[in-house]
Amino acid sequence: MQLNREQCYQAVLAHDPRFDGHFFTAVRSTRIYCRPICRSKRPALERCEFYRLAAAAEVAGYRPCLRCRPELAPGQAPADSADRLTSAALKQIEAGGLQEQSVSDLAAKLGVSDRHLRRVLLENLGVTPIQLAQTHKLLLAKQLLTDTSLPMMDVALASGFASLRRFNALFRERYAFSPKTLREKNRSVKQSPSCICRLFYRTPFDWGSLLTFLSRRLFAGVEQLEGESYRRTVEIGSHQGWISVENDPVQSALRVDVSIALLPVLMQVLARLRRLFDLEATPERITSHLGSLAQSNPGLRVPGAFDGFEMAIRAILGQQVSVKAATTFAGRLTRQFGRPIATPFPGLTHLAATAPAIAAANEDELTRIGITKSRAKSILAMARAVATGVIALDVAVSIDRALAKLKELPGIGDWTVQYFAMRVFGWPDAFPYSDLGILKALKTVNPRQALAAAESWRPWRAYAAMHLWKSLEKTI
Repeated sequence: MQLNREQCYQAVLAHDPRFDGHFFTAVRSTRIYCRPICRSKRPALERCEFYRLAAAAEVAGYRPCLRCRPELAPGQAPADSADRLTSAALKQIEAGGLQEQSVSDLAAKLGVSDRHLRRVLLENLGVTPIQLAQTHKLLLAKQLLTDTSLPMMDVALASGFASLRRFNALFRERYAFSPKTLREKNRSVKQSPSCICRLFYRTPFDWGSLLTFLSRRLFAGVEQLEGESYRRTVEIGSHQGWISVENDPVQSALRVDVSIALLPVLMQVLARLRRLFDLEATPERITSHLGSLAQSNPGLRVPGAFDGFEMAIRAILGQQVSVKAATTFAGRLTRQFGRPIATPFPGLTHLAATAPAIAAANEDELTRIGITKSRAKSILAMARAVATGVIALDVAVSIDRALAKLKELPGIGDWTVQYFAMRVFGWPDAFPYSDLGILKALKTVNPRQALAAAESWRPWRAYAAMHLWKSLEKTI
């Protein structure tokens, strides 16, 4: 979004939650920046500066407000970025993309030079990749210092710092006080055997529909729904553990319980949960555009993927079979290729099957779980492409190129790639137009007619698809 000073200031005066996370207000006299919803006394417009990102405000020399806590603001959706490269880089960095690789490595992954990446981020966001990563780490540390009782070394580690010394130095440099000072302000936080974080979203938010959608597509042993909680096992690199997620509608946030073993990859875990639960959506904007289609359920989200490969396999298993049958196959696949793990939850028994584990299998091993040879070939091709790095399912600078590459694999057609675009790449304009449920909801048997009918819903056709499925009280 383009920042208009007068419009931003009016949103600040009204404490308008629609703008929360879309910009930050910095006050020259106090050198503090806030969210638009902050209830602190407002200065005159001439003393305010407006920044699209917290990182840009911090680079300009401002400190985060301790009252409204900018680290808790909702994120920005893919369609909000000036271009796909900016969006992809932003998401990679927020997921810890510069923790174990350089800017050059990240740029190569995105298909550009490091010089071009720096230039694009400076032009569109006003910050360099390193500045963006530093602010993201500091704001996560600020949340952990305020909301948890984790030891200082664990806070530094979970926030992506290689050493406590570097963490203390950068924190003091940016915020003019030490991490210890902030921790002492929050001594009332209770001790916990795990790490508890909050992920905020914009309302309305239909948690029930998300859980219903996921409940029909669970990988038994890897995922579990109990009451209003979503749980799963996690393996990122060499780190293994579990997470449990509940909705807190009063705070407009998800409460995330993360096992201590996952602290070194906490940034990645939280980024994946934002994607899975579509926390960066702008429901009011989407509902306004979709009109009557979305009026009855404005809080409906597009469920994403915690792990791209896992989601890809689930989509292939779901081709031309019922949701129930695909879920049965998914459970068998987990038991055959997923490794056992001990958790506090009886239903969580396995880690998800990885691309290398499946890539090493043969067709016979896959057909034993009940799927056809053609599905087995598709799964093996996908696993081998991901395991060798031919295909990346965690980033797509060009959606068209990413989907075209996927379609080169056997058994991957239009429906599958559009479903990937929705759930794996989080593309808000994806539309599986040949889907039987969508055709039924639109009262046609012609996919081209479905595409034409959806034209007015651009760039939010993925949400339109969810509403069409919801109108049938059935999802595919």
